[in-house]
This record gives sequence, C-alpha cells and structure tokens, in this order.
Amino acid sequence: MTDPGAEYADRIRQWTAEAARADRLHAALSYARLALAGLTVVLAWQAFISHRLSTVWPAFPAAAFVVCALVHVRVIQRLERAGRARQLYERGVTRLDGRWVGTGPDGTRFLDGHPFGRDLDLFGQGSLFQLLDTARTQVGEETLAAWLRAGAGIEEVRARQAAVAELAPKVDFREDLAVLAAESYVGRTNTLEAWAISPPAGLSRLHAFVFGTSATVSVALVILVVMEAVPPSALLLWLLVQSGLVGLWRPKILAALTHIDTAAHDLALMSALLARIEREAFTSSRLEAVRAALFDGGMPPSRRIARLERLVSMLDQATLNPMMRPIGALVVVRSQVAVAIDRWHAEHGPSVASWLRAVGDIEALSALATYAYEHPADPFPTMIEDGAEFDASALGHPLLSERVGVRNDVRLGGASPRALIVSGSNMSGKSTLLRAVGVNVVLALAGAPVRADRVRMSRLALGATLRVDDSLQAGHSRFYAEILRIRAIVDLLRAPQPLLFLLDEIFGGTNSRDRQIGAEAIVRVLVEGGAIGLVTTHDLALTEIVGGLNGQAANVHFEDRLENGAMVFDYRMRPGVVERSNALELMRAIGLKV
Repeated sequence: MTDPGAEYADRIRQWTAEAARADRLHAALSYARLALAGLTVVLAWQAFISHRLSTVWPAFPAAAFVVCALVHVRVIQRLERAGRARQLYERGVTRLDGRWVGTGPDGTRFLDGHPFGRDLDLFGQGSLFQLLDTARTQVGEETLAAWLRAGAGIEEVRARQAAVAELAPKVDFREDLAVLAAESYVGRTNTLEAWAISPPAGLSRLHAFVFGTSATVSVALVILVVMEAVPPSALLLWLLVQSGLVGLWRPKILAALTHIDTAAHDLALMSALLARIEREAFTSSRLEAVRAALFDGGMPPSRRIARLERLVSMLDQATLNPMMRPIGALVVVRSQVAVAIDRWHAEHGPSVASWLRAVGDIEALSALATYAYEHPADPFPTMIEDGAEFDASALGHPLLSERVGVRNDVRLGGASPRALIVSGSNMSGKSTLLRAVGVNVVLALAGAPVRADRVRMSRLALGATLRVDDSLQAGHSRFYAEILRIRAIVDLLRAPQPLLFLLDEIFGGTNSRDRQIGAEAIVRVLVEGGAIGLVTTHDLALTEIVGGLNGQAANVHFEDRLENGAMVFDYRMRPGVVERSNALELMRAIGLKV
C-alpha cells in the first residue's frame, strides 16, 4: 500500500529541485538575451552607421536572440508548472496533517436552497467540499458539488466507485489535470459553454467566398500599383467597394464575434485538458464512457478546440497588433476569421457542452480519487438494492483527523432497530455521530470511499435538522423553523428511495411534555413510513418513546465523567439510556455559582 505522505513529500522535493533548476536557467537566459540584444545593437551600428562590418553580422546575434527568447518562454513555463505542482502536493500534505481548513475553495455558493448542506457541513469553511475539491475548472467544481448535493442511483454509484478506484493510483494523471487547469484560479468554463449554446450568426460559404475573393483582389491591386501597372486611384476605389461589402454584412460579423473574446480565455485550458484526457487509457465503464463521448465525432475535441483557438489568436493579431492592423484591414482578416469562427460555432457548438461535461466528470472523479488515495484504509460501501438499511462498523467522521476521531458501530434497519434515540450530556458526541452518519452517506452516494471499516447501505434520501435557526426576516421562531423542516422531512417519505432522518435535539424549543408527545408521534410516522434514522436528546423523558414503537427503536447513549474539575468524554456510543447529566458541572467549571 502506497504511503501518500511519503509520496507527496518526495514529489515536493522533486518539483522544488525542478523549480530551482528552471530558476537558474531563467536567470542565465535573461542575461544572455540582454547580452545578445546589446551585441546586436553594437554590430548594427558598426554595419549600418560606421560601415566597418558587413550588414550580415548583426543577423547572427539577432537570430540567437530570437532562439534564446523562444527557449526562455519554455523555461518560464517549466518554472510556473513546477510551482503549481509543488503547491498541489503542499495542499495535499495539509489534508493529510489535518490542517486543510481554509486552504481551498469552500463552495459556499452551493449552499443556496440545499435542505441539509449546512447541517452536515457539506459546503462552507471546513466543509466536505473544501476537503475534497481539487478541481480547477468551474465545470469541475460544479460537477463535484452536484454529486454532493444529490446522490446518484445505485448503478451510477457502483460505476463511479470503479472509476475512482482506477484513478486513485494514477498520481501522474491527476497531477497533470490539476497543474494544467491551475493556470488560472478556476477556469471560467461557463463563458465558453454560454457562447457555444448561443445561436450562430449564419455566415456561410458564400460569405467566405466573397471575403476571400475580395482579399485576393486587394493583394493583386497592391502588386499592380507597386509595378505601376495601374494607378493608385484604382486601389482606393476598390477599397471603397470592399468596405461596402464588409458593411453589408457587418451585423452578422459582429454577431459572430460577440462573446468569443471572453470565451477565448478558456480555449487553451480546455484544449490542454481534453488532450491530456484523450491520451490516457481507461478500463472502467464510467471512464470509457467519458472517452467515448469525446471521440463521438471522429476528430478529438482537443484538436477542434485548438483550431478555434488559432482562429481567435489570428483575430487578435489582426485587430490588436499595430503592425498587423493595416494588413488585416487590407485583406479583411476580421471578416474572414468571423466566417470561420461562425462556421466552427455552427458545426461544433452543440458538442461543447458534452466536452465540458466530460472534463467536469473527470475532475470530479479525480477529486474523489485523490481522497481515496489519501485514505487507503477507507473502503467503498456495499450498496444493496432493497429496503432501508445502514450498517456501519467503526464509523468515523471524515472531517475529523483520523488521529482524534472516535469510531462507533451504527446499525439501522434490516435486523436492527429502525431508529436510535441517542441520549447524553452536552458535548458528549451526539451531534457529531449524526453528522458522521450523514456525511458518510453523502460520500457513499457520490461514489467515494467512506470513513469506516465496513458499510452496507441502501440508496437513501437524507433529511436532517442539526442546525435550525430562527428568522427575523421571515418572522419564524426556532421552534417554528424546526417544525417546518421536520414537515419537509416527513414529506420525503413519498420519495422513491427510503429515508434516513437525522433529528438533533428534537423539539428543543418547547416544553418537555409537548416535546415527548410530538417526538413520539413524528418518530412513529417516520418509522412506520419505512424510514430509518437517529434522534438525539438530552431530555431523558424522550427516551421513553422507545417503549411505544414496538421494538422498532432502541436507546443508546454517550457518557462523560468529571476528572480534576474538567469534563472528560470518550465519545463511545453505548446501549441504553444515559444515567447522568453534566450541565451543572459545566456551569460550575466555568465559574458559575449553581
């Protein structure tokens, strides 16, 4: 079994050494270019001003300067790649050391409208998304977030598991993807997709023929004017005619070029990512399906996008380069390129969305594969087709360091009770247990490994009330907000897949009698509706509801003890009802006289 920490440390050393070599070469080439530029100026002075040397001499250092500049560009690219690769593995080390909180995108934007994203810390600072996210394109991040927001069906989960297992040892491939995509903070792939799905302007081969012929006539007239075969007025007259032709179709030309400048930012990135994916050999069905989608049209999409990138580069040269602008205007380069871009748009635009989905899938699978590689002891869950069941041995919380996380067995459904009423004092681990169950279910349904020794589970819908707040704007108290959330969870009983409910300190905003009656009624409705789940409480009266659920629920608890004036917790779940409370001890421990 590969040690990810040792592998990352070794790669950090390799890329640090590569960066040092590239930096030394960068400095040497900078001095060499400066010396060659000076030598070129001196020789040019001697050749063209003093006439002491042949005019050929300045060409030699000038040519060497050009070669040196081209090599310098490659060296700078190597230096930047080494830096990005080193940062990639340094962030990996922070994940392994448990120092990863705040080191990457937190995905807060994906919280909006999600029923339990905040409850389970799926998004936000210190979230599951922040732990997992190694994607560097917008489509990659959105794909990963979508998988965490909504779990897949069993067959898709199994397909992703095989893909993640295949990608986990492919460290070089995952490195290439991350380093290529890291040329910008997050590739804005949505601008490219928005341009691709917009309707083309409708420029055709007729326009290409007209503009191409017009450019040929312009070049021919320039030659004839230079040869004094025709007067300059003939060229001026033709340029007026040419301007009229361009003006006739100017709206379509402008439409063809609208937004391509913003989409162009992503072209080089997408071409490089797709080319790297196209070169990799895959065996799992999920990854083979991605490759099949890319090669659906015969020519690899990286080459098609590279062609579009060349057209955009040509357009920039013709319109932004002061030296090229007059020539571009003479041969109507802008109009000709607009036709070529519009025809590319019409032919390949509909395919761009599928190419972007392929990149998003690969990046999301690579993110899960990175997690699998960094946690080699975490298994993939066994997915079962029928019933509502969650059976986990040594279940831990994925967001807690393995050095400090305490594991517990959790069994729901099947031959075990359908509901567990979890009692215990404050800070004893009840809420953490619920989050451990919920986050592992999210990981499982995304296709990732889980933090446990073994998990057997069905395809579950999740409902949780771990963070319920009042709302001043909506005029809702905490209790009212909670019962609205619970009603939404009860409504999930009508979903096609069975429900897993996680209810923390249920009905804590009302009196003990109403809480007991309400909690028993809700748990009964959920259990009799086929759901499984956990309910936490520090109100011991709630533990009595187990007796009215006909053996479909059981009591479990967490304990604590006072040692030398400090509360000590072992976070171990035990059968039965907790026998003591720590509220008064906690008050006294911080100096309150109670």
